[in-house]
Amino acid sequence: MKAMILAAGRGERMRPLTDTLPKPLLTVKGCSLIEHHLKALAKAGFTNVVINHAWLGEKIVEQLGDGEKWQLNIHYSDESQGALETAGGIAKALSLLQSNDDADAPFLVVNGDVYTGFDFLELPKLSAKTSAHLWLVENPAHNPHGDFILDNGFVCEKAEEDQSERFTFSGIAMYRPSFFSEVAAGNHEKLAPLIRKQAQLGKVTGCLMQQHWTDVGTPERLQQLNNE
Repeated sequence: MKAMILAAGRGERMRPLTDTLPKPLLTVKGCSLIEHHLKALAKAGFTNVVINHAWLGEKIVEQLGDGEKWQLNIHYSDESQGALETAGGIAKALSLLQSNDDADAPFLVVNGDVYTGFDFLELPKLSAKTSAHLWLVENPAHNPHGDFILDNGFVCEKAEEDQSERFTFSGIAMYRPSFFSEVAAGNHEKLAPLIRKQAQLGKVTGCLMQQHWTDVGTPERLQQLNNE
């Protein structure tokens, strides 16, 4: 299976730290966020990783190189002409993510700005009817109302009056290339609407992550991680 790390965001909330450094290169205890993911992916047996980049992307390429340091093959998807949002960025990189043996084989996607102890060995086998599998987490303080509901292993949305517990999307998921079939390469597309549409069709499964997870979205959260 191939993996993609999303690293094209500007990181506006992390300014001024991200004025001179792309967000995925910010460090927790001496190791950049993106290198933390690379180490975990290599440990789990991944060999091919795609990284998209835009803002100061050349610094990511310069620091990570071809991935030999982690015994990985890193391929880059350049969005320097303008970040394409999450779904748009993945769609642009599909040719790098598709398997030669199975054109619709699932691949893993990880947000480059989360810090987690997630074990990438713990990946389910998706059924032929499943287009995506999401890992959700207990709602952090900055997202108290959550994003989705888990209903017997399926990700779904319920009406606002429904009191079922919502969870927050961790930014870690598996997708089939067909999940992005309606996204034209080069288009700016957000991911959430696609998830909701596929979830309504019963094609998105999910589970609750038990490992540590932090969305490193502000300088304060980054400082807290480094103080732990």
